[in-house]
Amino acid sequence: MLGITTSGNSPNVVLALTRGRELGLGTVALTGADGGQAARVADVSVRVPSDSTQHVQEVHIALGHVICELVEEELFAV
Repeated sequence: MLGITTSGNSPNVVLALTRGRELGLGTVALTGADGGQAARVADVSVRVPSDSTQHVQEVHIALGHVICELVEEELFAV
């Protein structure tokens, strides 16, 4: 499961990642700066090394596009 939070401390995202791990799911957190609580509870943390909200979110958007492209290639052999 994938959780996205700029600060890494969004309570709903941290709770979802925690619950995902309890259910045995692999968890990935996309965060900024130090990763916050989400980085500590996720199996994998991808941190954008910035405290600038807009920069973190721009990178998260780009990563979302990359992930979608990879999934499409895997599912549909594009």
